[in-house]
Amino acid sequence: MTNVTMVRIYIKEGDKHEGHDLMREIFHLLHEQHKVHGVTVFRGIAGFGSKGEVHADDLLRMTVHLPLVLEFFDDAETVEAVLPTIQSMVPAGHVIWWQANCNTAAH
Repeated sequence: MTNVTMVRIYIKEGDKHEGHDLMREIFHLLHEQHKVHGVTVFRGIAGFGSKGEVHADDLLRMTVHLPLVLEFFDDAETVEAVLPTIQSMVPAGHVIWWQANCNTAAH
């Protein structure tokens, strides 16, 4: 078993950072610059944030920006190196992390 840090980032489709697609910017940061173990992007069908605005998949509202969750894990040092950059890109309270165990034994 190996100790890792799990990170979950909550954003929505269409969010921008310095004029660029936020999800793609974070994905590039994690993949190209920090080479984390892996990133998964989940697309929600509904959600709401602290402002209470509901974002939901609805055929009548094709322009809605659905919730996205980016999740990754790595060793604590890698996560500590990338977290300040991610936190500067997304609103406060949209990044959570916790310690976990990873089964690294060969099968």
